Amino acid sequence: MNVDQNELDKFANISSRWWDPDGEFKALHQINPIRMAFTQEFAELKGKKVLDVGCGGGLLSEALAQCGAKVTGLDVEEKSLEVAKLHLLESKLKVNYHLGEVEKLATEKKHIGKYDVITCMEMLEHVFAPESIIKACATLLKPGGYLMVSTINRNPLAFLGAIVAGEYILRLLPKGTHHYEKFIKPSELIAMGRANDLAIVGSAGIAYNPLTKQYSRNDALSINYMLAFCKP
Repeated sequence: MNVDQNELDKFANISSRWWDPDGEFKALHQINPIRMAFTQEFAELKGKKVLDVGCGGGLLSEALAQCGAKVTGLDVEEKSLEVAKLHLLESKLKVNYHLGEVEKLATEKKHIGKYDVITCMEMLEHVFAPESIIKACATLLKPGGYLMVSTINRNPLAFLGAIVAGEYILRLLPKGTHHYEKFIKPSELIAMGRANDLAIVGSAGIAYNPLTKQYSRNDALSINYMLAFCKP
C-alpha cells in the first residue's frame, strides 16, 4: 500500500470528527471554497464524472456533488468512508464511495479513461510514492479532462509554516499531521505530470492570516499550493 499504517491509524482515530467545522479538520473546511473555486476555473462540473482521490470524510466530494457532478469518492481508510457515507443521510447528496487504492482502480478496464475531472487534494503529502498516484490519475482521466492537485511545498518556509506554526504554534492541525520529507516541490509535481502526458495549465497558492484566522488564495506557491493539469 502506498501509505503507511501509522498514517491510516492517525486518520482513523479522528475520523468521527470529519464534519466538525471547529475540530481537527477545521482547516479543510475553511479551504474547501478555495479549492472548489480553483477547480471550477478550469473544469465544468455539472453532469461530469468526477473522481475524488483521498476523499476522507467527504468534504470535497459533497461540494463537488452540490455542483451537479457525478462523484466517486475513493479512500483507503475505512472509518473515514463510513463517516462520509453517514453524512449523505444528512446532506441528501449522492456520492458513490469506494474503499481502495487509486493504483488498483487504474488497472480496471471499466475505469480507464472514464473521468472528466479528478481531484487529489491534501493527499499526496501522506503517501510514499506520489508519482504512482499521478500516473494512476492520468490513466483514469479522459482526454481533455482535468486533474486538480493540492499539496505542500518542500522548503524551509513550508516547514516553518505548515509544521512549526500550523501544528505547534497556531494548532491549526493535530501534531504529527505532516512529515517534511513527504512534501513536494511544484517543479517535482509538474515533472510527474509531464511524465504522464499531463500539461500544466494553472497554479495558485493558499495562505493563512493568523490575525484574521482566515485562508485566502494568492499567487505564491511557497507553502500550500494547487496545480491544474489537463490531459490532451
